[in-house]
Amino acid sequence: MSLIRSVVRGCGSYLPPDVLTNEDLARQVDTSDDWIVQRTGIRQRHVASAGEMTSDLALAAARAALADAGMAADEIDLIVLATSTPDNTFPASAVSVQAGLGITRGFAFDVQAVCSGFVYALAVADKFLVSGQHKKALVIGAETMSRILDWTDRTTCVLFGDGAGAVVLEAVTEADAAGRGVLTTHLRSDGRHKGKLFVDGGPSSTGTVGHLRMEGREVFRHAVGMITDVIRDAFAATGESAESIDWFVPHQANRRIIDASAQKLGIAPEKVVVTVDGHGNTSAASIPLALAAARADGRIKRGDLVLLEAMGGGFTWGSALVRW
Repeated sequence: MSLIRSVVRGCGSYLPPDVLTNEDLARQVDTSDDWIVQRTGIRQRHVASAGEMTSDLALAAARAALADAGMAADEIDLIVLATSTPDNTFPASAVSVQAGLGITRGFAFDVQAVCSGFVYALAVADKFLVSGQHKKALVIGAETMSRILDWTDRTTCVLFGDGAGAVVLEAVTEADAAGRGVLTTHLRSDGRHKGKLFVDGGPSSTGTVGHLRMEGREVFRHAVGMITDVIRDAFAATGESAESIDWFVPHQANRRIIDASAQKLGIAPEKVVVTVDGHGNTSAASIPLALAAARADGRIKRGDLVLLEAMGGGFTWGSALVRW
């Protein structure tokens, strides 16, 4: 029996039209453009409008990815949506995307791993496809982080934004894939660090949505080491290296974390895709948004070796190595 690879057929993104700049925030809380840029690299972020839900953003990104793939929605038999900000406690926001696309076969579900969500969702979808049970999948990261921010807390409200990104995966026999596809994924979590990055609400604790809380210095301290751990695992599993990859697409949380991780791994700065300046931290949406941006401007091309990594609350973290 031929081995199967999950090949990326298309990607797409969606950003809400409303933009919130650092100058706008400086009129709301005690901060400044210089302070935010120096510490995070962020200059602006997009914010969902009233009535615009996570599934709406996800649906727009999914449609863009399908168009890029030249694929009809009814060809999809699996949707995995990574989000920490679903429309409802239940059902999963993925089923709203499924309905919005007019898909009535297959199945759809959400994955919750905070900022690592897209890497987790990619790994999960890949496992379904390579099993031979499913043929084509939509993997989406979508967030409305603005809905869980404390807009009086300058240490967190300046960091996050809203948006969605998606990729279309297709199961292809390894011979036909010609080396393309998801080569390896590595996922980790350590619940001992929950208190360093969390939301202080939930259905079974407070009965409220709650607000995002973060110990920024502690997150930064752990981030670089955890990220490099799973990237080294990816290199060990495939025989690839910092020199052989074409593009490094990290979670867009903080420019200092991105730069420190690349430097520690020996990845050349010109190989790093950075969108945090224009999007802020969009949690599970950040990697597919960055992928879509690098595809749209011609950087990522067919055959390129692309390294993905993310770390999020929990802590969760993970990596994926993909031959585009």
